[in-house]
Amino acid sequence: MPISTEADARSYVASLCDADALARLDRFATLLLLENARQNLIAKPSEAILWQRHIADSAQLLEHVSRETAPAPWLDLGSGPGLPGLVIAAMRPEMPMVLVESRRKRFEWLRQTADALGLGNCRIEGKKLESVEPFKAGTISARAFAPLRRILDLSARFSTTSTLWLLPKGRSAAQEVEELPKRLKQLFHVEQSATDSEAGIVVGTLTRTALGRLDGGIK
Repeated sequence: MPISTEADARSYVASLCDADALARLDRFATLLLLENARQNLIAKPSEAILWQRHIADSAQLLEHVSRETAPAPWLDLGSGPGLPGLVIAAMRPEMPMVLVESRRKRFEWLRQTADALGLGNCRIEGKKLESVEPFKAGTISARAFAPLRRILDLSARFSTTSTLWLLPKGRSAAQEVEELPKRLKQLFHVEQSATDSEAGIVVGTLTRTALGRLDGGIK
C-alpha cells in the first residue's frame, strides 16, 4: 500500500537515512514552507502533506540507487523547490549533486537553502540545461520538468551507458514510455511510486547505440 499519512511518510524517509540527514530535512521542510509564502514553490494544498507529497516522494528515488556505487554526480533537472535535488543532497551528503534551475528566484532560494543546510556536496546551476557544461552523470532525475522524450533529448550529453535515469512521471509514466521510439522504449520500465498508487517512476539506462542516435535528437 502507498504511504498515506504524514507520520508514515516521515518514518519511511527516516528508514533511508541517518538522524543527521533527518534533521536537515526537518530544517528543509521549515524553510520550504516559509519560502512558499513568498513565491509559489509547491501547491498550497500540498503544504499539509509535505512529507508525503514531496519529501518521501523525492526520497524514494534512493531505493533504486546502490550505496556501494562509487559516487558520481547526480544531475537534477529543473530542481525548482529542491525536489528531489535538495532532498537527495540532504540524505546523501557524500554524493556530489548538481541542481539545474534557470528561474532566478528559485535559483537564489536553492543556493541559500543549500548553504543553510550545510550541503557542500551541492552545486546549483542557475541557467538553462542547454548552457550547462556537460559531465558524466551517475544519475539523472527530473520531477515535473518536461515530457520524457524532451528530457532524454536535452540530457543525452550528460549520460553514459552506466547512467541511471530516475524520472517521476506521475500518472503519465507508462504512457510516456509507450510513446518512445521502439529502440528507446525497451530500455525503460516503470516502477510503482511509494507515495501514490496511480503514479510511476520511469527507470532506465541507455545503450551506446541509443546515446549515439540521441545526438541528433529523438525522431
